[in-house]
Amino acid sequence: MLRAAVIGAAGYTGIETVRLLLGHPGFEVTLVTSAAEAGRPVGDVYPALAGSGLVFEDPSACDIAGSADVAFLAVPHTAALALAPALLESGLTVVDLSADFRLKDPAVYERWYGTAHTAPGLLDEAVYGLPELTRADLVGARLIACAGCYPTASALAAAPAIEAGLVGPGKVIIDAKSGVSGAGRSLTAGTNFSAANESVLPYKVGSHRHTPEIAQTLSTVAGAPVAVCFAPHLVPMTRGLLATVFMDVVDGLTVDDAVDVYRARYAEEPFVTVHASGRMPSTHEVAGTNRAHIGIALDEGSRTLVVACAIDNLVKGSGGQAIQCANIALGLAETDGLSFYGPIV
Repeated sequence: MLRAAVIGAAGYTGIETVRLLLGHPGFEVTLVTSAAEAGRPVGDVYPALAGSGLVFEDPSACDIAGSADVAFLAVPHTAALALAPALLESGLTVVDLSADFRLKDPAVYERWYGTAHTAPGLLDEAVYGLPELTRADLVGARLIACAGCYPTASALAAAPAIEAGLVGPGKVIIDAKSGVSGAGRSLTAGTNFSAANESVLPYKVGSHRHTPEIAQTLSTVAGAPVAVCFAPHLVPMTRGLLATVFMDVVDGLTVDDAVDVYRARYAEEPFVTVHASGRMPSTHEVAGTNRAHIGIALDEGSRTLVVACAIDNLVKGSGGQAIQCANIALGLAETDGLSFYGPIV
């Protein structure tokens, strides 16, 4: 059994990672940390995990290194910059769920996150954690920069069309919607029940920090710069994310052609389902799972390919994807701990 530590385990991303690891046949959760909840049993904070026997701790990097073989960093940006170098030096595999190592250009990171990147020497080593696009690079990786939730759904929706040359040179437009758990556990004026219930809110349009990550990913797929227009929305549900991507297509393409391309591209992917032509995915059908469901339509009048991808933002968009990446990096079966169905209702 590999020993796993989850750092920042009290947040929604962290505790979802803990929940999934507790059912994993290849990992033993040996350490969960939280500065705010240190000393409290996990089951007191999250009663659904009352039988786990885990207690939140607040150790140093040395304590983490002595307790684990792999560290999942479910921490805010900049916190991973402080932790990762020492953990890597101690021989741990580091799976970073934050944004600190996703962007390859430290100047881009500084521009979008408003702080200097203090570990630029690790950026070349960091492997982007989106298995459907970067699986080969993940094998044996020591530092994994897990993809963000919006970039995961957006890239899965857009990449096959770009790879296959189905789309023209125009920009990629993304309309994405996520549940309030994506904003984290801390209460804000915009995410409390009264503000979020029965309301849909576009936010950070043109300035969301996932924009450069999406552009970087799609540009890598295309082998050339791809312009991205990204509009995220907060919707009144707890979990789930739907990204709808709009791309101008080449002449002659039919929707059945597009479905065939997507099905061929994802035929061997254990967690991706491409629906039949005319059927779009819902967030409910992937809730609580590590799955991504994709639907495809073609607007003939404007010659626009419309591809929607539904994921659970806390699983395939976060903790589940982190475990999927760790499985690949550490030589475990990719589906270990993640092959389960979600609730029907």
